[in-house]
Amino acid sequence: MKRMKLIFQAKANKALDKYEDPRETLDLSYQKQLELLQKVRRGVADVATSRKRLELQMKGLQDQADKHETQARRALEVGREDLAREALSRRGGIQQQITDLQTQYTALQGEEEKLTRASQSLQAKVDAFRTKKETIKATYTAAEATTRIGEAFSGISEEMSDVGMAIQRAEDKTLQLQARGSAIDELLASGALNDPTGMAKDDITAELERLSSGSDVDNQLEAMKRELSGGPSANANRQLEAGAVGNASNSGVSDAEEVRKEGEAR
Repeated sequence: MKRMKLIFQAKANKALDKYEDPRETLDLSYQKQLELLQKVRRGVADVATSRKRLELQMKGLQDQADKHETQARRALEVGREDLAREALSRRGGIQQQITDLQTQYTALQGEEEKLTRASQSLQAKVDAFRTKKETIKATYTAAEATTRIGEAFSGISEEMSDVGMAIQRAEDKTLQLQARGSAIDELLASGALNDPTGMAKDDITAELERLSSGSDVDNQLEAMKRELSGGPSANANRQLEAGAVGNASNSGVSDAEEVRKEGEAR
């Protein structure tokens, strides 16, 4: 049981340490110190209130004692010694109460001074802790930021590792698609796969079509060169065409002359 308890405490401590933020812990400690300081100040205020009440009580008793002393003097003036004695007796009882209250007042005054010094000392410690707390928080924040920047540059942070994995997956898929496309092109070119559209041709057919197309283009090009250069065959063709045109013209002239002569004879 002790071992299980120890293991449980170790696991719990490790889990809590993972979620613990030193800055939050420091803020909580500072808040507790402020609460303690507030309690000390409240205690000082309570002691001061009690001391003030004792002052008021002593003042009231002192007024009564003075009143009894005045009454005793007046009784003696009128010859009433018995009344003067009674007044002085009451004054003595009041003086005893004043003495007791004075003792309590002195004790409360000392307690108030002690609590005041404690409050001032605690206030100084709280102020010092606040300064140290802010310094530690700033240092921790800077260290945390530096660590995150370093992890981001090195690629070991969780965010950057996820981005790196996404990039790697995209590159792998791109390479896979490129390889598949190249393989399909090779299979279509070799005839291993049939093209359902009937547009694909094997290497021999494509080569024959290129040769036939090239031969037709060469023949047309040679014919155009001969026409533009004015070779013998072109001149002969042009002479034949000119002769045919001339014969047709002469024949038309002879027919017209015969028609004119017949008209004159008639």
